Amino acid sequence: MRAVFVIGAFSTRFGKHADTSYKDLTREAYEGVLADAALQDGRPIEMAWFGNCGLHTLGQGSIRGQVCFSPLVESGRFPERVPMINVEDACATSSAAFHGAWKDILSGQSECSLAIGVEKLVHPDPAVVKATFDGGIDQLDPGLWQDYYRRAGAAAGKAFEPGPGRTIFMDTYAMQACHHMKRHGTTLAQIAASAAKNHTHAVENDKAQYRFAMTVEQVLADRPVTHPFTRAMCAPMGDGAAAALLCSADFLAGLDGRTRDRAVKVRASAFAGGKYRSLDEPGLSRIAADKAYKMAGIGPDEIDLAEVHDATSFCEIYQAEMLRFCPEGQGGAYVASGAATLGGERPINVSGGLVSKGHPVGATGLSMIEELTRQLRGEAGKRQVKGARLALAENGGGVMGFDEAACAVTILERA
Repeated sequence: MRAVFVIGAFSTRFGKHADTSYKDLTREAYEGVLADAALQDGRPIEMAWFGNCGLHTLGQGSIRGQVCFSPLVESGRFPERVPMINVEDACATSSAAFHGAWKDILSGQSECSLAIGVEKLVHPDPAVVKATFDGGIDQLDPGLWQDYYRRAGAAAGKAFEPGPGRTIFMDTYAMQACHHMKRHGTTLAQIAASAAKNHTHAVENDKAQYRFAMTVEQVLADRPVTHPFTRAMCAPMGDGAAAALLCSADFLAGLDGRTRDRAVKVRASAFAGGKYRSLDEPGLSRIAADKAYKMAGIGPDEIDLAEVHDATSFCEIYQAEMLRFCPEGQGGAYVASGAATLGGERPINVSGGLVSKGHPVGATGLSMIEELTRQLRGEAGKRQVKGARLALAENGGGVMGFDEAACAVTILERA
């Protein structure tokens, strides 16, 4: 296959930015990724992919990216007439944008392509926020998933009882966690160990929404959300944007030496689609991961660090199993052992993960790419994983039963 490289990666700070608009976030991420790639302007960009989930709730559908980029085009910062494709795939949205930009280069149709994800989840009207998330579950046949969750709840030992103060998504993750606990003996303390680890990792991440360390005891004592989760085990609401610039080997060869030295190679970009699976069947991230390992020609034991989609802290435990970092049923013990902690055998979510770094859904996947790019360049400061050569990002989106609707697994390599 044609070689594809990341030459620029950037993320805004995630958090509650009430006075910052979608266009403001777009500009910050775009200017940031240009600066990271040491490009004076966007003239080399031949294609762009814009990821977002929430703008339709404000009445802006269809041409979201073109609208958010219009001030940049008018000012000459973004080139005129560059095609822009709008992408929406729930929480995997910006990974889908990255996948599109990767395919641009892979196919030979473009030498330089932009992927960007922008999201605002903080809004004074709760109905606006709810509408963004409602798109991540079947609205055409709600009886299908309601029946599934009633049956799954009986098997998991946790009835499907959605209610005020939480979301369908947290309820379904909680049911999965209870099923895992019942089947494999995973404990509350092990789930809390994942949360405490990632909150502590985020202290050294200047882009993270939350930057305070937590102990297992503090996580367990936090406000309950839905059993077995406390607030500290769940990703927060927030705003943010992230972007990546991808290019071919020929394009890279024409850049200055520092940019060439900082380039990161894309070894694999793989997707899998969700289904209403049986409870004991592996999840779609296993399918995506196996595709990615095969594409990259490596095994899971060669991965040095990972960023995974911990919308809840149970997810990290489960994904450690699905990504084959440990045997099925042993994810809780694996994380609690320190293996996934900075300094352990394979650090996971040294950024702080979604529970602490934050989760503005349309930007999340590219924020993972930004973190791993920093790590592979050796630019992560106090949270640097020593000797990192191969890194993996797992990003899921939407809900179909106990699966996500989509899952991306990306493998990057220090070039």
